[in-house]
Amino acid sequence: MPCEIWTLGRAAYADAWALQNQLSDARSRDAAPDRLLLVEHPHTYTLGSSGHEDYVLLTPEERQQRGVTLFRVDRGGDVTYHGPGQIVGYPILKLPRDHQLRANVIGYVRKLEQVIIATLTDYGIAARGIAGLTGVWVDTPRGEEKIAAIGVRVNVKAVTKHGFALNVNTDLSYFDGIIPCGIRDKGVTSMAALLGAAVDVSDVRQRIIQHFGGVFGCEMVETTPDWRHV
Repeated sequence: MPCEIWTLGRAAYADAWALQNQLSDARSRDAAPDRLLLVEHPHTYTLGSSGHEDYVLLTPEERQQRGVTLFRVDRGGDVTYHGPGQIVGYPILKLPRDHQLRANVIGYVRKLEQVIIATLTDYGIAARGIAGLTGVWVDTPRGEEKIAAIGVRVNVKAVTKHGFALNVNTDLSYFDGIIPCGIRDKGVTSMAALLGAAVDVSDVRQRIIQHFGGVFGCEMVETTPDWRHV
């Protein structure tokens, strides 16, 4: 099965969210193929559908001073941060369904974790999932720290939205303004922090694409969409 790659560059969160909704609707009607959107956002905090506002530690005034926007969105999970130096992936996929027409959402999330783990392995970073938690984690001298967050939504047609956020060269100080994913006892890290130097984001992006195709068994097709006029 083909999966189109849409590389959006840097895009405002609201614009990318609106695009996801359009493409998800088209995929739900079988009017479009599977797609993987790859994007970088300006400084943004997002709260999942069951997210706790008290996990956002910065006041509205402090967020304005730091140039951070806040959105409550329709994905699972709690609060997270998106910003420059981070690769955010939004797969718009129609998942297979069993004989009871149910999609394996947990299995889908595990596959997203596999994509990120395989990508990090290419850089010599040993990463893993943690039982009972979502996302990708690494061991550091400070303990277990999250390097990639995952939060998804799957609609009644088994079509996915939202996805993953991998910290590549991310300014980790912005995570101090939240309690990431509502987890108080584990920190957050990035590829650059672990490797001691900035990482080529375009190279990481290509490795994500490669591993995404391998894990999901699809042919990744490069496209150049005029996505702002979809």
